Amino acid sequence: MRFSQFGKKFTSRSGILQLMDDLGSALATDGNVIMLGGGNPSHIPQAEALFRERMGRILDSVDDFERLVGNYGPPQGDQEFAAALAGLLHKEYGWNVEAKNIALTNGSQTAFFCLFNMLAGTFDDGSHKKILLPLAPEYIGYLDVGLVDDFFIASKPEFEYLDDHLFKYHINFDAVSVTDEIGAICVSRPTNPTGNVLTDGEIEKLRSLAHHHDIPFIIDNAYGMPFPNIIFTEAKPVWDENIILCMSLSKLGLPGTRTGIIIANEQITTAISGMNAVMSLAPVSFGASLALDLVQSGEIIDLSRDVIKPYYQSKAELAINYVRQEMAGLEFYIHKPEGAFFLWLWFKGMPITSQALYERLKQRGVVVVPGQYFFPGLQEEWQHKYECIRMSYAQDEAIVKAGIEIIADEVRMVYSN
Repeated sequence: MRFSQFGKKFTSRSGILQLMDDLGSALATDGNVIMLGGGNPSHIPQAEALFRERMGRILDSVDDFERLVGNYGPPQGDQEFAAALAGLLHKEYGWNVEAKNIALTNGSQTAFFCLFNMLAGTFDDGSHKKILLPLAPEYIGYLDVGLVDDFFIASKPEFEYLDDHLFKYHINFDAVSVTDEIGAICVSRPTNPTGNVLTDGEIEKLRSLAHHHDIPFIIDNAYGMPFPNIIFTEAKPVWDENIILCMSLSKLGLPGTRTGIIIANEQITTAISGMNAVMSLAPVSFGASLALDLVQSGEIIDLSRDVIKPYYQSKAELAINYVRQEMAGLEFYIHKPEGAFFLWLWFKGMPITSQALYERLKQRGVVVVPGQYFFPGLQEEWQHKYECIRMSYAQDEAIVKAGIEIIADEVRMVYSN
């Protein structure tokens, strides 16, 4: 069978496909694989109890149940949820947000596919626009969403070396150039894969750049505030009508509901609504229905601040301690984990690539993600990207510890040989 260029692009091997295949395979092995490579959140009992309670109330109500499973929703997404979220954001941050500024999608990955291809690619006048990623490394899921080649342009970061094998990336603004070929600026905050939280100053500079060049500024807020609030440092949430803020219910503990949230000006949300109608008629309403009461009451803020955030912060501290213990004597660095639930490990001068290390670890039953996939749009070759891996610490403590022990043992053999 012959596929079109579109078909070839989206059926070829990609980093995000490898990651999700690994996740599915690990789940199918019933615990025989140490899965440190996926983005699946932890199963936090206090959070899941709230979700089960809400699901029970939906099942007990004939009207709520029929509305959930028996009716199409609008292509912009559940409007009761959108109104509740707009009210929450206005109350918490004073943002001038209304339901018309909110559109839902079938997961954040769908949101970025739509947004990126609306704002970059080939235009009617023959011009070609790109998405600017001012800080590489960036999220693996961005890499393959563009419908045309040469879709991203990225900049290498500056390094800040900290104590105890920690370091932190910063945006090198001298290397960030917003030319006529840039259609939008995009960052994740906290950054996936590194756990980096861009400073308020960095965000404000990017915001000003976007305003000055009259292009949108996209902030991927999947791990950020107000929910799930997996941020361990000071950070101020920002939004205006030039910012496209992308959120999700996945890292709250609801990845299976596939609920992406876009907060933007009405032109953007109307466009997303149109794309939803063409691609899927309407986004799934299950996640919005499940989280509605939490948003209306504001309990989602308390859950995120008092349960989810400290849960992951404690796990981050434990994981760092395990890495330091097991990798003592090795040339390793850990990106300071300021949010999300990943450790970004850098093995300076590693004599094999991160892909080769990934394959070796997989043979020993440990799955991580090789670092080279996290540099979409970086024009120059850079050895650093072959020396890093991303590992999740969202699994149970014993699993994370066992995985780190095997990673350390394998890396030690790599250096010694």
